[in-house]
Amino acid sequence: MACDSHAPNEVDSEQADDFRATLRVLGLGPVSVSALDCPPLRSDRTPRLIRQSDPELYNLTFTQRGSAGAVHADREIQLGEGDLMLSTTSLPLRTRMATDHESVAMIDVLFPQALLPLPKGAADRLLTLPFSGRAGLGVLLAQFLNRLTAESATYRPADAERLGAVTLDLAAALLAHHLDDTTPPEAHPEALATRIHTFVRHNLSDPELTPRQIASAHHISLRTLHRVFQREGATVTAWIRQQRLDGARRDLTNPALAARPIYAIAAAWGFTRAADFTHVFRTTYGMPPSEYRHMGTPGTDETRS
Repeated sequence: MACDSHAPNEVDSEQADDFRATLRVLGLGPVSVSALDCPPLRSDRTPRLIRQSDPELYNLTFTQRGSAGAVHADREIQLGEGDLMLSTTSLPLRTRMATDHESVAMIDVLFPQALLPLPKGAADRLLTLPFSGRAGLGVLLAQFLNRLTAESATYRPADAERLGAVTLDLAAALLAHHLDDTTPPEAHPEALATRIHTFVRHNLSDPELTPRQIASAHHISLRTLHRVFQREGATVTAWIRQQRLDGARRDLTNPALAARPIYAIAAAWGFTRAADFTHVFRTTYGMPPSEYRHMGTPGTDETRS
């Protein structure tokens, strides 16, 4: 049913043996609106399926209840109740809906990409960005979709085209509103680089800080992130490592931290293994951190390291 109403996907669930769900689809001319209520579900639109069949649709998803996660257009997103997200059938999409102890209710608005009254490809900048359905144009669209699906039994066939037009207009208004607030990262590389550097410096203590996490936090692709650092002659990973080393080096010679063990200083800057920290420190500065601390802080007992 999902493949027929949306696009071909690989779908499975840990509750496949006792899978109880409902899927209702409203055909509103070229626009379709579907309401799904289901237990935990995994859905994958793979490159192979895209090559086999691509209806070239946009899908605006509204989470009525529960939560979901998605990976799409080089971004990861978590959706909670009241959130909206745009995706396209033309790119791989991996979705995980609900958790072991909950169900999820979602409404999907699917429409041909060519019908969106915006410059061609402009909406692609908004793929997998979270929109709130609790304020502004988001709540207007969310309330409309709630009523549209709840009262579908009262509509006549002649209403379908008009309702489809209204649905598309509201979706387009929401997307246009967010496009007005979004300029391509390439148009302001210095400002983007500044935001990224600030974000990284504030999260250096997190050993799980990765390029993908950084890109997701700034709503850009991994390719764009790497281009930002290429302009500075560095890789993302190398820049993060150097910032961590610089911070640890300052702390090693800080008299106020003379009693703090070296492994604790390393951990505070995101180095989870003391041996790895010692190795990279020696490679970068030509001496182990204990010797560097001894040279920079007179009277330091290096046995504390």
